[in-house]
Amino acid sequence: MAKTLVLVASLLILGNVFFSHASFPPSVIVDIATIILNNYCSPEKLVGMKEAIEAASSNTGILNMPDAETLANVLSSGVQHTVSDPRLTVSYEPNYVPAVPPKLPPLPPEQLIAVIQNSMKLDILEGNIGYLRIDHILGEEAAEKVGPLLLDLVWSKILPTSALIFDLRYTGSGEVTGIPYIVSYFTEAEPLIHIDSIYDRPSNTTTPFFTMPDLLGQRYGATKSIIVLTSKNTKGIAEDVAYCLQNLKRATIVGEKTAGGSVKIDKFKVGDSDFYVTVPTAKSINPITGSTWEITGVTPDVEVNAEDALATAIKIINLRAQVPAIIEGSATLIADNYAFENIGADVAAKLKEQLASGTYNMVVSKQSLESKLSADLQTLSGDKSLKTTSNTPALPPMDYTPEMYIELIKVSFHTDVFENNIGYLRFDMFGDFEEVKPIAQVIVEHVWNKVLNTNALIIDLRNNLGGPTTAIAGFCSYFFDADKQIVLDKLYDRSSGTITELQTLQELTGVRYGSKKSVIILTSGATAGAAEEFVYIMKKLGRAMIIGETTAGASHPPKTFQVGETDIFLSIPTVHSDNSAGPAWEGAGIAPHIPVPADAALDTAKGIFNKHLAVKETTS
Repeated sequence: MAKTLVLVASLLILGNVFFSHASFPPSVIVDIATIILNNYCSPEKLVGMKEAIEAASSNTGILNMPDAETLANVLSSGVQHTVSDPRLTVSYEPNYVPAVPPKLPPLPPEQLIAVIQNSMKLDILEGNIGYLRIDHILGEEAAEKVGPLLLDLVWSKILPTSALIFDLRYTGSGEVTGIPYIVSYFTEAEPLIHIDSIYDRPSNTTTPFFTMPDLLGQRYGATKSIIVLTSKNTKGIAEDVAYCLQNLKRATIVGEKTAGGSVKIDKFKVGDSDFYVTVPTAKSINPITGSTWEITGVTPDVEVNAEDALATAIKIINLRAQVPAIIEGSATLIADNYAFENIGADVAAKLKEQLASGTYNMVVSKQSLESKLSADLQTLSGDKSLKTTSNTPALPPMDYTPEMYIELIKVSFHTDVFENNIGYLRFDMFGDFEEVKPIAQVIVEHVWNKVLNTNALIIDLRNNLGGPTTAIAGFCSYFFDADKQIVLDKLYDRSSGTITELQTLQELTGVRYGSKKSVIILTSGATAGAAEEFVYIMKKLGRAMIIGETTAGASHPPKTFQVGETDIFLSIPTVHSDNSAGPAWEGAGIAPHIPVPADAALDTAKGIFNKHLAVKETTS
């Protein structure tokens, strides 16, 4: 209420204080406010205006303005600022003649054809891409009159295309009834879809708009790609069409943010004066968003300059033309190579279902395609390692000096010896066997020997994210005796059809920790990949107690596959552990013997060892 009181009162004061050359009665302001109060499409913004009008009508002051145009400009500025709507304007037009909406005259067929051809632009672009530009959106009544000609001259040529670019960059006028007429050609006949609601303030009625069950001619369908081009000149009904198609996920908007116009603008004469008020008297309320494009405009899905919109749209459609082959190829690779055959087959089948449903019709770039494909693969499989990836070549090996190796090892490993000679070893990534082998002696001297002679050992893998599994057998071997070779695990590789046995090694660099001294491994929800394989083996063979949280349930290191001849690559886990005795760790993770929050795991382990070693010392 305060804002509207300020609007009326401040305009009266403006006139009395600043201008002294012309006089206008206060009824001008009252009449303007009354018109807005009774007709503006968003009455919730006008709370208190009625009281403001009554206060203004009792003011006998005279508005002193230098001229009528100045007064109109001042009033426009005040109204727009108060209501936060630039569409509300006050003008002074002594020679104004109300515009008569154009009606299609009865023309002979040849002239009617010329009119249609001049108001639309049709083209079939390379790649069977349809292009249709219309600068005025016909209402349902007009469309029905010229319908047969539209079908013959325009629609019959658009229907066979593989995709459509619908150019609304120059569309600034149209009829409300044209909204469902246009939208319906890009949806199915059933079910009917609630696409818009138009609230008309003067009549205080709301008209819902649904897609139409019956149309002249065939529909374009609900699956072929549609790109709508927009610009800052796209206005009114064209904005509504674009907004409907965008929120139905039926079209991608490319170009500039639209004008933020209105579905209906009316011009009212102010009393007996030559002042006029332009008021948006109706507004669109989208049933999907619960909001509107009016004032703010329609924000494009891909924002580019208007002059670049067509070229951008063509690129998007050309990308989408490759999508079916990419999805089919991805499905085949997953079905043939994913570590668990039944899961791979299920993911592949569901991926094809998603392709058929049209969910990939909205990708706008290679990046958005990869992002969606990754998200779908991870959702369908529950495996974070199954995703798209880059094909970045491996970096060449670094030529480290011995001193550099030592410094690298110091930052990669952390050791300590706690009370009661309890060793502590932390490292956050497993290395590749071939890379570790040349520096094994350095690791033994600067890391392993610091914890070798402890009474018990805590291995902290709470922050270990995995890495290659090639060094797992060697690391495990340090915790078993040399006199007996043990099968640690069997790894099944779907892509090669091979089974690899992981066995303890007979020869190691340095001295073994052995099989007698106690080992506790700390885990968290971040412990993943190769670290999980190590934990799995040590737990399965009863060699270590696990304390902390259930591990991530990731997978063995994936392999990279190219999808056909495209530049799309997939990361696919192809290996899984021996699950003949039941599920291993992939997907589900490894449950600890003693579950505690990760940040409490170390203290818990130290407490157990201190108690155990104290008892042992007492009994000995």
